[in-house]
Amino acid sequence: SPRWPKAFDGLRIGHVSDFHLGELLPLERALAIVEQLAAQEPDFVACTGDVVDLRHDDAAPLLKAMVQVNAPMGAGLVLGNHDELHCPDTITRMAEEAGMLVLRNSAVSVAHNGHHLSIGGIEWAKSAVACAKCIDCTCGESVDLLLAHNPKAFMRAAEMGIPLTLAGHTHGGQIAMKNRPNVSLALSHRHRAGLFREGDSRLYVTAGVGAWFPLRVNCPAEIAIITMRHVEELPETADPPAKRGRRKK
Repeated sequence: SPRWPKAFDGLRIGHVSDFHLGELLPLERALAIVEQLAAQEPDFVACTGDVVDLRHDDAAPLLKAMVQVNAPMGAGLVLGNHDELHCPDTITRMAEEAGMLVLRNSAVSVAHNGHHLSIGGIEWAKSAVACAKCIDCTCGESVDLLLAHNPKAFMRAAEMGIPLTLAGHTHGGQIAMKNRPNVSLALSHRHRAGLFREGDSRLYVTAGVGAWFPLRVNCPAEIAIITMRHVEELPETADPPAKRGRRKK
């Protein structure tokens, strides 16, 4: 993106979301996923919510593991709707005690190699209008990276020219058409999975690492490793709104 800071050209972000720690994803499996993330050696770890499914009882070791990835710029967290079910303040405390940067309608400046990257994060909000209200009270023009559980936040983020928004929540629908990630069960979402573009702003919606129900079809769980680049000018055809399936010949 032309709006991405030159000083952070090449920044590698490890993006995870939607562990739904609990019956369908036990702690042992969640920790193994974080080990896979650590092996990619990201510069920053971004977790966009739903760390837990229904209860936060086993969340502390998972949150600590994300910090122990030892990314040079640390690990950031926003809460999802499932994190709100038990006690969001407890999850926040656990994450902060582990050393995570928890963003609840707040923005911070993170220093790295003598430069500063502005990272914002918003609370869980269900609608695009509610997301926009959170963004308006959180982000100024200087925010470079926005973490949001709900991808509906991208509409307002793009209007504000925020270079990169990371989101989860949709699970990619969990059941999708082959090679067409945006034809899935996430029917209420325009941005269901993958990369999207609006002007100079970018959105990546991860399909997540956990599940609502024990089935995924053409929508595998994922750890997303995103390398951000600054370009002076980007041709309109260089970056499609989202990946589409290729027609067989």
